[in-house]
Amino acid sequence: MSLRSALLTLLSAGPHTGYDLAKNFHSSVGFLWHAPDSQIYPELKKMQAEELIEGYPVPWGTKGATKTEYAITKVGLQYLNTWQGQPVTYRPERSEVRLRAAYFEFADDDDARQCLEDHLRHYEQVVKDIHGQIDELREQSSDFHKQRLARYPEADHAKITRFKIFAYEGILKQAEAEISWAQDGLAMLESVEASSSS
Repeated sequence: MSLRSALLTLLSAGPHTGYDLAKNFHSSVGFLWHAPDSQIYPELKKMQAEELIEGYPVPWGTKGATKTEYAITKVGLQYLNTWQGQPVTYRPERSEVRLRAAYFEFADDDDARQCLEDHLRHYEQVVKDIHGQIDELREQSSDFHKQRLARYPEADHAKITRFKIFAYEGILKQAEAEISWAQDGLAMLESVEASSSS
């Protein structure tokens, strides 16, 4: 289960409250494996029940309140090692935008154009976001990444950082390909419209 693995990778950098874990999830590993908060919190409870993580109260506020902080256990670390040794599961393609594009005969040209322009804008934002992630890793300006590196010998820091950049570069290349595909579709629509009007 990749959500579980993603959460454990975050906790392997150090303890987090549920709130901080969700926040760091969405600003880091969430670019690689999306999950809403409504999935994250129940998964934490399951992981705690299975002793992959432990939860303990920590002070919160000034009135004696507490919140739960989670830490990975030895069982959780072993889970990550086992997970890395398993083959990746590839799922069949499910792309709503390509399904729509294949049947644009049911759309008028304006709706088809809007669909492709929305796709283009979405992936332009992805490119911007991923470049930000890569820049943070290269500049080592992320406190969360610094926290992770602190748990490893300095000799391993460059390798750890490079693999993270490599993962984000994969997302970047996919996003750039989606931009190119949408641009090709918009050019094709323009060409088709010009042909039908002449």
